[in-house]
Amino acid sequence: MADAILLSDRGLIEITGAEATEFLHNLVTNDIRSLAGRETRFAALLTPQGKIICDFFVYREQGAEGDRLLLDCPLALTAELLRRFERYRLRSKVAFADLSAAHEIVAYLDGAAPEESVVAAAPDPRSPKLGWRAIMRKGTSAARGDRDIYEAMRIAAGVPDGLVDFDYGGVFPHEANMDRLSGLDFKKGCYVGQEVVSRMQHRTTVRKRVSRFTSRSAAPAQGSQVFIGGVDIGVTGSHAGADGLAFIRIDRLCELLDAGHTAEAAGVALDFDSQS
Repeated sequence: MADAILLSDRGLIEITGAEATEFLHNLVTNDIRSLAGRETRFAALLTPQGKIICDFFVYREQGAEGDRLLLDCPLALTAELLRRFERYRLRSKVAFADLSAAHEIVAYLDGAAPEESVVAAAPDPRSPKLGWRAIMRKGTSAARGDRDIYEAMRIAAGVPDGLVDFDYGGVFPHEANMDRLSGLDFKKGCYVGQEVVSRMQHRTTVRKRVSRFTSRSAAPAQGSQVFIGGVDIGVTGSHAGADGLAFIRIDRLCELLDAGHTAEAAGVALDFDSQS
């Protein structure tokens, strides 16, 4: 069996009904209509201003009387996400349920498909480094891996966690790297916040991003301000060993690096990824 790591901070929402797929497809940043079995899509629900309310993974089970969609989402945001869906439901033939109490989310980092009995499973679409994700019924998984290993792999892949690396409700999808993590479909047509996302895609640069760094000594604590040349350019997020993520003004970072300055946080020098 693949090394299984329980992601205890994840919840599960179910959307069912004759119009379930159309309902979600018309709301979120990725294509749900073409979603097939043994696949999951990374997507987000945005505000009309284009900022991320919540990101999640969508699984789809097709049925003759309507589809069943399962959303692997942050446990802390399940109630808010359900409230938002209810607001948008209007006359759509859909129903929602919070299945978090009876299910759990498990990550398999060795790249092999899980051998355990799963409700749904698929490769993590954000990065091959993150292996497979699976939805399990509680009590059926033998997950016993070290969560710190998952966090280290997530950080190495440049994948932010909205609960620690950016503020839900405060950032645009490009700033959370969703354009680099297969979370945006630029051909699917309209959804909530789509016009703002499209405008950002056609800019020459995105000014802010969650970016990877390596610290030259012990990594600064989460929430440390990042400075370069005396200019405050952002704040650190999660870290594993010397590697971490920070939400920064990448335009100012590049400008000041070119001028010979070094970034630092809490007195620790930071080297940012060249692809920031």
